[in-house]
Amino acid sequence: MRRDLLPDEYVVALQSLQENIAPFPAQDAVREIEHGLGRTIQELFANFDDTPLAAASVAQVHAAELHDGRRVIVKVRRIGIKKQVDRDMRALLLLARMAERFNPRLKHYQPTRIVDEIWSNLKKEIDFRQEARNIKRFVAAFAGSPTIHIPNVAGDLVCETVIVQERSSGRRIDDPTLKSDGPRLAQNFVDAYLHQIFVLGVFHGDPHPGNIFITAEGQICLHDFGLAGFLDLAARRKLAAFTNAFIHEDADWLLDAAIDLGVLGGEMNRSEMRRGLSEILADYAAVPLKDWSLADAFLRVMRLGQAQNVFVPYELVVLMRAMFNAEHAVRTLDPEFALLGSLQEKGPQVLQAAMAKTDWQSALDRLKQDSLIAAHDLPAILASWTRRLNQEGEGLGLSVRLQGLEGLEAHIDRSSNRVALALVTLGLYIAGSLLMQHSIGPRLYGEVPALAAVAYGLALWFTFRLVRGIARSGRL
Repeated sequence: MRRDLLPDEYVVALQSLQENIAPFPAQDAVREIEHGLGRTIQELFANFDDTPLAAASVAQVHAAELHDGRRVIVKVRRIGIKKQVDRDMRALLLLARMAERFNPRLKHYQPTRIVDEIWSNLKKEIDFRQEARNIKRFVAAFAGSPTIHIPNVAGDLVCETVIVQERSSGRRIDDPTLKSDGPRLAQNFVDAYLHQIFVLGVFHGDPHPGNIFITAEGQICLHDFGLAGFLDLAARRKLAAFTNAFIHEDADWLLDAAIDLGVLGGEMNRSEMRRGLSEILADYAAVPLKDWSLADAFLRVMRLGQAQNVFVPYELVVLMRAMFNAEHAVRTLDPEFALLGSLQEKGPQVLQAAMAKTDWQSALDRLKQDSLIAAHDLPAILASWTRRLNQEGEGLGLSVRLQGLEGLEAHIDRSSNRVALALVTLGLYIAGSLLMQHSIGPRLYGEVPALAAVAYGLALWFTFRLVRGIARSGRL
């Protein structure tokens, strides 16, 4: 997922670890189902297929039929995967801490924070109760939709390790028989994702071809909601601004939108950053509209921020992954689909969705409430201000609060300590040289003056401390 940190060839190699996974024995799956749902297989299902339909890195899926005749799929988590995740992540966290300690420059990438973030979200992804909540949310959002179908959870048949979901059938999106209907399906897919991202604020985070198929009714069916992204209203508005800046090829607007999103930040030369963004836009201006990629542009902007010590929010990483997979799905359905043209057409609607009318009412209600509180507190504030004025008798004082001086003070303290230590070290080198030259004091091994050896030893130790301190700070 971390395309912003890893080269593309590394990402491709690591993705192969998620494919072609061997299934685990059916008896283990049955035992996990019965333990998790608290009933025997015979009590739960009229029929249960021991042969898994598919196996992945987290779970495998079996076909089954409920006693009421409904066809379902049973997703079972791999045995012991939670312990394995915790063990592997503890090892990775240890490696990250060691890397930071022995190579201070790696702190720029905040490896321990990234590992903590991955660990936290992996725990959510392997908890099928969270996936069930995601499914129900999407089912409600697309209820009655003529273009999108979401198979629902089968009643209360869900626990941390097992989830039972209604079974749907259809053709894969790369099925050659869908070619004639590709343009319509591609447009419906793009519309569905724009609705998820900018209206709902929650989106399917893993829309690869294995999680998408087309039903007999011509609907797009989405599966596997273990990874879902969430964007609050503020993030959706910022993302809408980024999208429109990209569409209009406005480097200044794109720079401001990227900073607002948190993709770029820290100390930067705006002219250089603007020039980098202009190069990205110029590259796209030279290719056909059907080859424009918002996901690729988003990634390139994120990589511009690597040198600025920027920690990209997790939800934007999920969004970028979803965008890459979604664009691949769209081009699988219709290789000639012009994504930019669709975004240009939908742009005003996207902005309008991100600035919904109900939000204006909410903002007005909040302003009214805050105004009433301020009006209530104003007399007391004025009375306190008048009393202070009378007590001081010489007019008002002006208080100035400067942010960030604590860091500056600490930096000055460290610098002055280093200068003092450097002077002491220099003095020890000089003293040791004088003692050596005049052979003052007792001798070691018959030749070396002991006092000179002590002076040199202390000087070398202080030198080592200085060099190590400068190396850890990352600057001379």
